[in-house]
Amino acid sequence: MASTADRPTRIFSGIQPTGRKHLGNYIGAIAQYVSSQERGEGIFCIVDLHAITVAYDPAELRERLYDTSAILLAAGLDPKRCILFRQSDVAEHTELTWLLSSVTELGRLQRMHQFRDKSLAQRELVSAGLLLYPVLQAADVLAYRAHEVPVGEDQREHLELMRDVARRFNARFGDGEDVLVVPEHRIPEVGARIMDLQDPTSKMSTTGSSEQGTVYVLDEPKAIEKKFKSAVTDSGSEVRCGAEKPGVSNLIEVLAAVRGVDPAAIESEFAQARYGDFKAAVAAAVIDYLAPVRTSYERLRADEAALESILQDGAERARAIAAQTLADVRGRMGVGAPRSGRDGVRAASTSSTAGTVSG
Repeated sequence: MASTADRPTRIFSGIQPTGRKHLGNYIGAIAQYVSSQERGEGIFCIVDLHAITVAYDPAELRERLYDTSAILLAAGLDPKRCILFRQSDVAEHTELTWLLSSVTELGRLQRMHQFRDKSLAQRELVSAGLLLYPVLQAADVLAYRAHEVPVGEDQREHLELMRDVARRFNARFGDGEDVLVVPEHRIPEVGARIMDLQDPTSKMSTTGSSEQGTVYVLDEPKAIEKKFKSAVTDSGSEVRCGAEKPGVSNLIEVLAAVRGVDPAAIESEFAQARYGDFKAAVAAAVIDYLAPVRTSYERLRADEAALESILQDGAERARAIAAQTLADVRGRMGVGAPRSGRDGVRAASTSSTAGTVSG
């Protein structure tokens, strides 16, 4: 098994290709991906296999995957400094999912919030894939022996499950060694949970949010300005955070994340401001923040051949890492032909013992 002690911090995260990417996605995940390139070895996956666990349109899935690839590159992911690939191009993810399902509790999967929520929303088929979604997510990360996973607050439950799966595998099959790395989560201190501008008690999302309350990364500046100007605030007139002021608190969080400052600094700056002026300032900051991405996106998205080349190159590099992990997992579990070394010694020992007994 390859040692992880002598390599830089490995950072892994996956992102759905479904729906248009919104400001919450950008602040909570994509911006973290970009900054992680400065801190370690980044591996980023567009999870098309996760996207098929609910009803979807195949042609749209391909289009959205290229959309997402272009947004990630426009935001600043550099294929020369990180690995960017399509999940379904690396078959090790799916085999590792099956192997890890043997150390994952069924009851826990049934209690996962995402499974409960989405299964209730399904009108026709509740797929087994929806139930096994967190195991595939665990395989995505554990295949790369990643140290760190940048996630939003809503993914904490899934991260804890993958940590427990790694621990259980190591305890059962590791013989005292950590075959799989137990990853740590990295949730941004500011901007981990951006809320709907029209309903600040609900998280901004691609499915459950209102159109007017969701700011998309590729929105035109006028659309962004209109959405912030109509954002729900609260009674009173103070620009400050508080449980009783979810609307204003959300706007403070957005501006703090965009500027890279503490929310307290925003409260101090706008202590005497009126809500209208404050909302205009947030809108202007977000427009400036997203402008470079929108400009680069148009150029990148137009060249699907170049996007495909980046994804294929990334898949090849990812496969080289994941294949080693899968081989170690298979060997420890006794699956497939024995390998030389540890597995070969075990096989020889077992064969010798069996011969003695039969004789």
